[in-house]
Amino acid sequence: MRKKITIIGAGNVGATAAHWAASRGIGDVVLLDVVEGVPQGKALDLSQSGPVDMFPGMVMGSNDYADSADSDVIIITAGLARKPGMSRDDLLAKNVSIVKSCAEQAAIHSPDAVLIVVTNPIDAMVYTGFKVSGFPKERVLGMAGVLDSARYRTFLAQALGVAPRDVNAMVMGIHGDNMIPLIRLANVSGVPVTDLLSADELAAIVKRTQTGGAEIVNHLKTGSAFYTPGLAAVEMAEAVLTDSKRVLPCAAYLEGEFGISGCFLGVPVVIGEKGIERILEFDLTDDEKAAMLESEAAVHVQMKATGL
Repeated sequence: MRKKITIIGAGNVGATAAHWAASRGIGDVVLLDVVEGVPQGKALDLSQSGPVDMFPGMVMGSNDYADSADSDVIIITAGLARKPGMSRDDLLAKNVSIVKSCAEQAAIHSPDAVLIVVTNPIDAMVYTGFKVSGFPKERVLGMAGVLDSARYRTFLAQALGVAPRDVNAMVMGIHGDNMIPLIRLANVSGVPVTDLLSADELAAIVKRTQTGGAEIVNHLKTGSAFYTPGLAAVEMAEAVLTDSKRVLPCAAYLEGEFGISGCFLGVPVVIGEKGIERILEFDLTDDEKAAMLESEAAVHVQMKATGL
């Protein structure tokens, strides 16, 4: 039986995620949105690329959550996007009600699904999905670390003049300006980047990673990033659907790991068919611990603002 993935929200991120999912052939795709005609039109357009791209799955657009029934993975992308001058936190009040509705309906129609939340501010929105769905913590993940780490790896590769896929680097913590691109663990095929770049060069790359989303927003003027966020969500979904045990940085619910409890933060996790199989905990430096605690404090403020 083919796997089924539902993407809620047919905007730029959702439609792009549907494109990546179909192209990778990870299962049948349902693109769901409240606006009549939009998911149907985009799904029809995408499905017609099947003969060219030769993907095997079906793509369906719908306004009815009943069509999402029995999905293996639900990706929530619905919500307002950032505009220039806005922070991710500015979206919280408006997006929390949207994510609540999406998570509630997803849980009703696909009670065994793994839920991946993309909507910003991600750390608060994945908490919203967790509380509303009633799913166990293992089956609720936030997409952030895969995206932020991809940006980090890209900037390092550009500075070093190497293939991005040969750069190993990870971002932890909150999905915001205080995210934590780990310098001491970053390497190029095992060679530490600290041996290849100066402290000033690395500091500039860290700063650019932390503000990478705003950089794109400032260019676009009327929206935010969608190509890589859509692919990052699909990368996580594919790990679930193929039970591949991928190690990816995701927003996971912490209960004592890294000295933090009661919130979602970006940490490295092992992903399988039931979601998060385990969190890979390792020793942090004093500076990294302090940064994680700052992330925790910021996320708790966001959580309180959700009213849940």
